[in-house]
Amino acid sequence: QATLVESGGGLVQAGDSLRLSCAASGHTFTGYAVAWFRQIPGKDREFVLGISRGGIGTWHRRFTISRDDAETTVYLQMNDLKPEDSATYYCAASPEGGVKTQAWGYDFWGQGTQVTVSS
Repeated sequence: QATLVESGGGLVQAGDSLRLSCAASGHTFTGYAVAWFRQIPGKDREFVLGISRGGIGTWHRRFTISRDDAETTVYLQMNDLKPEDSATYYCAASPEGGVKTQAWGYDFWGQGTQVTVSS
């Protein structure tokens, strides 16, 4: 059972940057693919970025995903934030190792962290 804890959300202005963290509690992310999703009320969770078991991250024009060397924390660096980026951001982990863009592909989820971008 993997336990994930997100942090780093908050209220920022358009154009600002924010870094979210997803910490593995009591274990590491070794062998896991980890992804960030976001969700606004009434909508499905939307894939943002993912990093594979081998450390290969997917691409986003304004965001980057990374993992620390100890494989205990995965980061989501968000730059040039826009009001439409406002959402609850969740990290998710899968022991299968490859990045999947569908929420059902992940077995473990954090509790989410709120990001609000004001215009």
